[in-house]
Amino acid sequence: MESDNLKNLVIEEEFNPYRECIQGLANEPICVLHTINKAWDFVRHIDSNLNPGEVTLDDIVQRLVTNKPRVAVISGSIDHPAHLRDDIHISLAVLRIWENGGVPFHFVIPVICDGTAQNNIGQSYSLVSRNDTAAAVNITFEGHSYHAAYVLSSCDKFPSAVISGLAAADRARLHKGRGSSPVWAMFIPSHVLRGGTIRPGTAERLQEIISKARGKGIDDLADDIAENMRYILQCSSDEAFFGLMKRAVGYGLISDEECRSIMDDLAAATCHHKGGVCAFNGTGNSSRTLVSALGLTPSRAELLMDAPAPDIVAECVDMLWGCLNKEEQRITNILQKNFANAVRIHNATGSSSNIMLHLPALMRYAGFDISIFDYERVREQTPVPEIFAHSLTEKRDTFVLAQQYASGKSRGMESLYRVLIDLGCHMDLDAPTMTGQTWGERIKDLNEPVAGGFDEASVIRTKPVRDTSGVEVLRGNFMSSSVVKLAGMTDRQLTHFNDHIFIVDYFEHERACLDEMSSLKIFDNLLAIVENMHEEVSSKFLEYNSKGEVKKFVKEDFTSLLKKGYLSFAFVIAGQGPRAYGMPEMFAPGQNLKHHQLLEASSLLITDGRYSGVTKGACIGHVTPEAFEGGGIGKLANGDLMWLQISKKHLDIIDPEQLVAGQVTAYKELPERQDVVAERKAMMQDRVLDIAACNLMYDVSSSEKGCVPFPVDQRAVNPV
Repeated sequence: MESDNLKNLVIEEEFNPYRECIQGLANEPICVLHTINKAWDFVRHIDSNLNPGEVTLDDIVQRLVTNKPRVAVISGSIDHPAHLRDDIHISLAVLRIWENGGVPFHFVIPVICDGTAQNNIGQSYSLVSRNDTAAAVNITFEGHSYHAAYVLSSCDKFPSAVISGLAAADRARLHKGRGSSPVWAMFIPSHVLRGGTIRPGTAERLQEIISKARGKGIDDLADDIAENMRYILQCSSDEAFFGLMKRAVGYGLISDEECRSIMDDLAAATCHHKGGVCAFNGTGNSSRTLVSALGLTPSRAELLMDAPAPDIVAECVDMLWGCLNKEEQRITNILQKNFANAVRIHNATGSSSNIMLHLPALMRYAGFDISIFDYERVREQTPVPEIFAHSLTEKRDTFVLAQQYASGKSRGMESLYRVLIDLGCHMDLDAPTMTGQTWGERIKDLNEPVAGGFDEASVIRTKPVRDTSGVEVLRGNFMSSSVVKLAGMTDRQLTHFNDHIFIVDYFEHERACLDEMSSLKIFDNLLAIVENMHEEVSSKFLEYNSKGEVKKFVKEDFTSLLKKGYLSFAFVIAGQGPRAYGMPEMFAPGQNLKHHQLLEASSLLITDGRYSGVTKGACIGHVTPEAFEGGGIGKLANGDLMWLQISKKHLDIIDPEQLVAGQVTAYKELPERQDVVAERKAMMQDRVLDIAACNLMYDVSSSEKGCVPFPVDQRAVNPV
């Protein structure tokens, strides 16, 4: 858009509250003036040409009265690492909005850090923060009658929350009689955080522990520590180290004080001082992928490694300006047209299973009747291969992806669209984006989507990493649905755990599971479960899993049966659903499973809670209905048999009598166990008192529909 057209643009709407309601016209100009002056103070040392000149309250009043674009710059609080470089970015955006003839505003939203909230009560506030943030964004945006948003998007729930709040505003504005303009939004993801490196002294101490473990014949612990040392240092690998060090303490290899010292040193070496979104492909970067796949982000702003340069911010603001007054670019339309594309990109990139909550949620806030079964439908209709070779052990994290983008080796999301098209996968190239172009127009000149696309160094691959990708929806006789991230499972797990039976080990909460996993008595406890089973049942169970190789359980073979994956356990953590406990992430148990070779080879984790995006391995979550609502997961008990059929997308509890008779048959009805269920329900009702009443999720939909507030759920009636 030409400069004069930018400055002359007026928003087309029937009602201007700053002209018809005089209080806003009196109140807000001083806020705008302060925002502009503060911005100039921040950036005057960067480029003196950015000077807004003399700005008066009269100038601002005239722009408000004549309905010049009112644009809210939305950012997060600096107690979150992703927002440490926001001040410069905010200032550049504010000055460009003013230069373009608009009226800039700025407001801040709190952002919970899932890493900080991990494995403590903070996780019970994590998911609900998405709904609270959506409400806060909506309230501020509607209460001050903004036209558009320029969002400094960070990680975890923040991007989907802001989209949800803005989309809800746009849906309300579509109602007849409002006379309000559409909502337009541009999302600029926070820069990527560079991972750390284990300091030489700490590495030596870890090697000493490895040597001691091998000297005492504890090779599994030694191997687990050595494997975790291969990872780029992240807060996620720190969690794994903590579990490993607690095992080392239990074996008497180090003291509690040495464990604490090692963990403190690792923590101090983990995060780069510039902050950013953690570089693993967790929910943070999966959310970056999501907003980009939805067409809300310009290419140059997608993979930043620091605060954006002035020319990038100017380009992004100008692109937003080019979308104003255009119905095609209103946020609800952008979401509607790009939903299926986002599902395919989510699958192709092996992104977080948390998106299975957030994508349906933001679509429901936008008024569309979407659930995980719509995700499943798109996934089945247009399957895509995995083309994202993200790896923390092979030096291919998101920071490396950003470096590859900066050096011209790929164009991020545009490269992903191009690769999928070249591989014959359907992508809707007519879908609009906030660059003012369709996806087809954006990738028209992209003849080589990835330079060296077959190279081991490439994160985005032009040749599929493997055909299996994404997140699968499972059904079963004790649930209506659950989800499993196939992209997080190894090829061996996908094959070995297909048509496989697991013995249930039931836990009423995360802490109990963690205590067992880090205990040296874990295998004694697991052995006791097997020995309490009827001998014929355990023998038939092993015969089935080993395909006839093992005919009978022998106590002395316990460890070897685990290593071979014939003796398998399902660690069930119930009472973690949205209404029971805020649906926290079971990241720590997942890390303990992943970084314990005997457990990883043999077992899975299942919960009515959820998982961190970086979780790897056989981890099944979002079980619906949850235990608190009477779901079957709350009826399970130690020794129950769980049958996983990945190829058939089923997970069931089987009848042990039928197994002894030679048939693997799912129960038609689970054992009632009314006394046990009542006792567990009472425990959950007491435990929920841990959470402040104002943040209970008692009034939300199930996880199948994204755990959105009931009024949001009820208004989501429109088809995509």
